[in-house]
Amino acid sequence: MVETKDDIKLKFSKHLFWDIDIDDLDLDKHESYVINRVLDYGLMNDWRLIKKYYGLDRIKNVALDIRSMFPESLAFIANITHTPENLFRCYEQIQSPNPHWNF
Repeated sequence: MVETKDDIKLKFSKHLFWDIDIDDLDLDKHESYVINRVLDYGLMNDWRLIKKYYGLDRIKNVALDIRSMFPESLAFIANITHTPENLFRCYEQIQSPNPHWNF
């Protein structure tokens, strides 16, 4: 039996997409949003769902361009894809926090 996009969306943890209507979520159109949410807030089952749907190469390519990611999420995706952390766009954000105001 082939799973549809709707079947997959219903299997995600309920807390992942608390701020949107899950019926409006398109797994292909919003792939960056879905992958970022799963990396930052997902459970292992959520990871398995996106890995099965997108594949590791596609997840890696999308994650490389994500602007903001938790340090733990970055370490996870970098490790699992064997990609140096400094190649991810969010790495610069983590390394360059906003400086304090000088008055």
